[in-house]
Amino acid sequence: MNKVSLHLKSSALFIGILVFWYILAQLQVWSSFVLPSPGKVGEAFLAMCQSGELGESIYVSFRRIFIGFSVACLLAFCFAIASLIFPGARPYYAGLINFLRNVPPLTLIPLLILWFGIGELPKIIVIVLASFFPLLLNLDSGFAGCDPKLLEVGKILGFSKKESLQKIILPNSLPYIVVGMRIALGYSLRAIIGAEMIAASSGLGYLILDAETMSRSDKVLVGIIVIGVLGICLDRIFALCIKHYFPYRTEVTS
Repeated sequence: MNKVSLHLKSSALFIGILVFWYILAQLQVWSSFVLPSPGKVGEAFLAMCQSGELGESIYVSFRRIFIGFSVACLLAFCFAIASLIFPGARPYYAGLINFLRNVPPLTLIPLLILWFGIGELPKIIVIVLASFFPLLLNLDSGFAGCDPKLLEVGKILGFSKKESLQKIILPNSLPYIVVGMRIALGYSLRAIIGAEMIAASSGLGYLILDAETMSRSDKVLVGIIVIGVLGICLDRIFALCIKHYFPYRTEVTS
């Protein structure tokens, strides 16, 4: 019952916005070119689905996200494990990590285009930079938050550093890792949309920009709504994974 009530509450604002949008469109407060009606946006959505334009854009964007996110996960794990095994090396690169963490990835696009052209690589790099730091910070938090008593038990049992990492530290850090991946995936989605709006000829970001150029506000709204819905779906999947696999660690946040 509580879940149903919660869903109704979270849906109420969306329904209210939809009704308000419909009323504004009917009153023609703005031209239909500026604010198309919900019905017109729905028609544009169906037409884009039938033509394959929307499906192709989603596929292209998510292919880039998958590649960039996978690379970011690999790099974050390497850095976090290196910091754990060789803590003395951390001061040498901590300053650079903090510097890059505070630089918005989209500001690097002009340089990336100059260096690598307007192909796929600049977009992948932007996704990697956007998702790397949330993953790394959560990995560091998970590794540092490992119960010292468990590590002491590992020493008593004669575990090597590798065995302690595999059997104690990584399992204890899994909730933090999943939360970091959940946050980083959201960052990846936002980063690729921005990158595609600046330098791309395909993808959801390009679809929105191209629709704006053609004065198709209905298609712009379709793109925005689809991005929001996809983001909610991805976040929901990760939330369900956390709840299902780590019900005893619901306090883990980032």
